[in-house]
Amino acid sequence: MASNPSSDQKSDEMATMEVECGSDFKVHVFSSSEELLEKLHEKWSSVEKKPYPAMYSSIYGGIILDPAMMVIPIDDHMVHRGHGVFDTAIILDGYLYELDVHLDRFLRSASKARISSPFPRSTLRSILVQMTAASQCKKGTLRYWLSAGPGNFLLSSSGCPTAAFYAVVIADDFSQCKKGVKVITSTIPMKSPEFATMKNVNYLPNVLSIMEAEDKGAFASIWIDEEGFIAEGPNVNVAFITKDKELILPSFDKILSGCTAKRLLGLAPKLVEQGRLKSVKTANLTVEEAKGSAEMMYVGSTLPILPIIMWDEQPIGDGKVGDLTMALSDLLWHDMVAGPDTQRMEKSFGAKYKRMQTLQDEAMLAIENMDEQVFDGRLIYVEIAKPRRDRFRGCPKTSGPPMVKQHSQETNDEADCWY
Repeated sequence: MASNPSSDQKSDEMATMEVECGSDFKVHVFSSSEELLEKLHEKWSSVEKKPYPAMYSSIYGGIILDPAMMVIPIDDHMVHRGHGVFDTAIILDGYLYELDVHLDRFLRSASKARISSPFPRSTLRSILVQMTAASQCKKGTLRYWLSAGPGNFLLSSSGCPTAAFYAVVIADDFSQCKKGVKVITSTIPMKSPEFATMKNVNYLPNVLSIMEAEDKGAFASIWIDEEGFIAEGPNVNVAFITKDKELILPSFDKILSGCTAKRLLGLAPKLVEQGRLKSVKTANLTVEEAKGSAEMMYVGSTLPILPIIMWDEQPIGDGKVGDLTMALSDLLWHDMVAGPDTQRMEKSFGAKYKRMQTLQDEAMLAIENMDEQVFDGRLIYVEIAKPRRDRFRGCPKTSGPPMVKQHSQETNDEADCWY
């Protein structure tokens, strides 16, 4: 009786079959990092305007301006396990809008996801401002992530040395939305409240939900919770104006607490004061109540309000963009372009960043000109203090007195002064 082939023989036979079946396809092996870098740059060589003008990576420890280098490790747990959170802020006319409230929510999400930031809040904020300034982007979005970090391909992140912080500026041209859109009721199950209230990177339900809407010729969808109440859109909040002129947003206890939605709740009372709205509140709404509203809208950072005129082929109100919807949109848009300093970053931070760089260059030049000069009979050596590598923007440290150098023939003075 013939013996069974060994497992090694089977593996070799399968490998041979695979090679033969795909013999016309040869996988290239990059022989050097230089060759790989050249390949990475090929993609961007023909792109006139970079869509991502700047990125920050705590793995690299700095800001990246070359889009070919804007990468993250494949063993990052945010990549292969979805263990990460993110948030977004708007860049409009050189201002960062509502950065602080988004950053606060970002850190709440990180706490729920059991991710400890590698930096304190003040440092995260400083990184985001400096990166946005370095990008020189005047209009777009600032998106940032906290990940459990790279380390391995296991399920647990306990083996990851430290969490990772990434951020990117995305150049985008958006404007106030004035045309209405159609939506559908999503059949894709929404996230449970524990995950829906946390802005995490697990967006597959959101992706499938909007794809379902696009398949049916709609802009996006509406989620209904397990109790039959209106929840939210795939990546936006939703709001309604009743026939009694009440502005109602679904309660935030089972959905993401939208920063723009909360800002709308703070601005909308101005229309109550004007007598245009009766009241402003959050509440549970049934599908029947919602579809019977006079006006309906999406609320989100880049919109900031998008009128909804039809839901499941049924018109909302008279099927036209409502006056109160646009009045609310005007309030939010004005807040974005001319709101108080509490909502918008100080103007011209980009110019201030450039000025800071100029001052730094001037200081470096002064230091270079001082080195090895004689002052009051003393030969001065100057050495740049080096930042500590074990912490971000840590206290500087020097490398000790300079090595013995050959002095110029003009002087035999000893180097007895060092800075």
